[in-house]
Amino acid sequence: MVKSANIGTADRVLRFIVGAILIALPFVMPHLEIWANPLFKYGAFAVGSVMILTGFIRFCPAYFLIGANTCGSK
Repeated sequence: MVKSANIGTADRVLRFIVGAILIALPFVMPHLEIWANPLFKYGAFAVGSVMILTGFIRFCPAYFLIGANTCGSK
């Protein structure tokens, strides 16, 4: 079963930007106390990676579950 794209261009660009920020934040601002907790450090990496991955493949499982589509085409 092939899933069709449900992420539009603006949503895709936003996912790349926010994902990259989440991945880079612990390295750019390591002095913040929040990054001392591994849950936040690795959690930011995981969420950022998922955002970049979904932007790359243009399919979001959460959008699929709620019936959202920012792509414009069905």
